[in-house]
This record gives sequence, structure tokens and C-alpha cells, in this order.
Amino acid sequence: MASNPQPLPTNTSTTPATRLTTIQKIKSNLLFHSTLSEINGAIGDLGTYIPIVLSLTLSKNLNLGTTLLFTGFYNFLTGAMYGVPMPVQPMKSIAAVALSDPSFGIPEIMASGILTGAVLLVLGVTGLMKLAYKLIPLSVVRGIQLAQGLSFALTAVKYVKKVQDLPKSKSLNNRDWFGFDGLVLAIVCVVFIVVVNGAGEKDDEVLENEEDLVDSIEGAERKKSGRSLKKMIFSLPSAFLVFVLGVILGFIRRPNVIHEIKFGPSNLELVKFSKHEWKQGFIKGTIPQLPLSILNSVIAVCKLSSDLFPTKDFSVTSLSVTVGLMNLLGGWFGAMPCCHGAGGLAGQYKFGGRSGACVAILGAVKLVLGFVLGSSLAHFFKQFPVGILGVLLLFAGIELAMACRDMNKKEDCFVMLICTAVSLVGSSAALGFLCGMVVFGVLRVRNLTSFKSLSSIWKHEEQEQV
Repeated sequence: MASNPQPLPTNTSTTPATRLTTIQKIKSNLLFHSTLSEINGAIGDLGTYIPIVLSLTLSKNLNLGTTLLFTGFYNFLTGAMYGVPMPVQPMKSIAAVALSDPSFGIPEIMASGILTGAVLLVLGVTGLMKLAYKLIPLSVVRGIQLAQGLSFALTAVKYVKKVQDLPKSKSLNNRDWFGFDGLVLAIVCVVFIVVVNGAGEKDDEVLENEEDLVDSIEGAERKKSGRSLKKMIFSLPSAFLVFVLGVILGFIRRPNVIHEIKFGPSNLELVKFSKHEWKQGFIKGTIPQLPLSILNSVIAVCKLSSDLFPTKDFSVTSLSVTVGLMNLLGGWFGAMPCCHGAGGLAGQYKFGGRSGACVAILGAVKLVLGFVLGSSLAHFFKQFPVGILGVLLLFAGIELAMACRDMNKKEDCFVMLICTAVSLVGSSAALGFLCGMVVFGVLRVRNLTSFKSLSSIWKHEEQEQV
């Protein structure tokens, strides 16, 4: 069929075939590789999602029910589209501005999200995002990933070590060692996850190594029982079990919270904007958010997706367009501005997410909670142990930072670490990106020049004098 040219089929004949192919692709994308692993992976992004959304709900009266509904829909849609655990995270820079500025309210938050989405949509449709992806060197992308990963890890340690006032985004006094949200609980959760998941190596490799060890030491009967026990331990849904523990402890801390939860979805209301709110949203929210969205939510996610899933085909154009459409849709109804995020992808992959089913499960749960409990769910999440959220966030951050281990050349590491250092110290991905690009350009020009370095000229002159 491929060797002989065929006449072009009519539209009526191609439509059913195209439709069938699309349906088959969606089914393939939502296929469970392992039910427990996909459920476990779905928990991997909650260490970022819950603190940000809960903080804005308590401090700014963000509509939690509407946010759950829209982000749940986005989760399901991206899982069906991409076939990988593509995350849906709150826009962190906009959230940071909202939590630190009392005058930055819900209209400003939504305006900044809509405008950020519009810019990303234009960049995607016009092909400018693809051009940026080609021009930005890998070492700079890795620098942004490393900075974001370390930032997550440092925030996670802060969540574990100190009591948090989430509505004000402040750390208070040190945590007690014991209690329903104590240091001992967090440490036990960290040890449990490390025992089950190890350093993030593939399960097959771990089991293979363990089997070889057992083969050389133990007999056949003992080998079989030891292998099955290790396999059972390594297949436990660690993040899911830790999260369930947090839910149980949340109810134990305050059983009366059940009376504060009301059934039914939140009212869907259209947000109204003034000219001043559009202006403030753009200046205070969109401008600082754009560099982070372009670098970490589109370019870094595309690169990390290709690293983790080399058989899948990812496009920065597609990612940019989906982020744009998400915010152009939900922002008008009060849903938290959101994007994809390399940290969320790393966290979900770390805990076993391998297909679109991972985020589709999470999306379905968000939709059910949004319809059944709505914004009243915030009363319960106020009781959830923040230390456990810190544990989940810690592993997501470390997994993202470990994506930079492919920087083997000293020059690439140099650029990456400068980009990381400036991003962390300046708390600005844009500034880190700019410094990384400048250093990369200077090194490239230095390598291309045909002139001798000053040190070699100086040494040559010394030899002639001698």
C-alpha cells in the first residue's frame, strides 16, 4: 500500500478512520501500566497543589470548588492528550504576589492568569515558542530545573521543620518532635518512602540486582520467598499510603470538622474586572509569571518529558497552547491560574506515574470532590498535617533536580550552576535565565575566537626572555 500511490480519499471516508484513530490514541494514553503505581503517582504533585490553593482559599477567598472542577477537567484532558502524567499546577509567581500583597485580590489574580494564558497562546500559535526552544541551550534549561527543584526541596524542609501559617505564607516556631504533625511523623514518612522507592531507580533494575544477590547466597526456596517479599515491599503505593495517613490524622486532630463540610458544588460566578484590575494584574502578576511559565512550564516540561518518555512525541507548541487555553477558560469563572510544571511531572514520575491514567485519576477525584463538597473542603485541609505535604514536596523537588545529572561537560555545569545560583538567590527565574544566557554566549564567543589567551601569551613571552 505504501509502494503504490493511491488517489486521495474523500473527506467522508477519512473522517471515520481519523475518529477511530483518535479514540484508539486516547484509550492508549489512558491505559493503566500498573493500577497501584498510577494511583500512587497521582499523589506526587499534591505537595505543591494543596498548600498554594489552600493558602489562597483561606487568605483571598479563592473559590476552591470551582478550582477543583476546572483543574480536574484539565487533568483528565491532558492525560488523554499526552499519555503521560502531565501535571496541572497553580501559577506560583502569581500566587506569591497574591499572598504578599493585600491589594492583589481575586480579580487581579484572574486577570493576570488570563493575560498570561493569552501571551502563551500567541507564542504557541505563531511558532515563537518553538523558536525559543531551539535557541535556549540545554545547560540553561537544566539550570532552571535545578533551581526549581532545589527551591521545592528547601520549601519542603521548611514545611517539615517549622509550623506554617499558610494564609500568610509565613513560617512560625519550630515543630514539636511528637504529635499529629510532628517531626517524628515526617521523618518516619521520609524513611518509609525511601525504603519503598529507593533513589528512584527503575523497579526492574532493583529487583534484578536483588535477585542476583539472592541467587549467589541463598537456596532456591529461600530465594523465592525473599524475592516475593521484596517485590511486595517495592510495589507498595508509598505516597498514597502517606497521604491517606494524613487524611486520617486530619480527622483525628479535629473530628468536628465533619460538621463544617457541606454537600453540593460551589456557585459558578463570572468574575467582573475593572480597568485598574486588568492593569494591576498585568504589571504585578503577568510580567513576573511569564518567564517562569515559558521556561519551567513549557520548555523545561517539554525537555523533561522527552527525557522520561523518549518514545513519546512532545511539542512546546502544544504545551504552550494548552496552558494558554486553560487560563483563558477558567480565569473568567474564578479558577486559580494554572500551568504545567516540571516539578509536578518529576514528582508524579517519582512515585510511579507512567501514563495519562495517572493524572486522569487525579482529575476524576478533583471533579467528584468539586461537585460533592465544593469549597467547604477547605475546612478539612486546614487540619491536614503540613509536614506530610512537605515530605511529598521534598521528593518531587529532588526528582526534578536529578534531571540535571546529564550535564557531564564542565562548561555546561558552569553555565547551569550560575543560572541556578542567580535564580535561587534572586528568587527570579528570569534573572537566572538572563545570566545563564549571557555566560553561555561569552563562553561560546571565547571558544570561537582564534586569538591566544592572555595566560598563554604571557607564558610564551617569559620563555623567550629566558
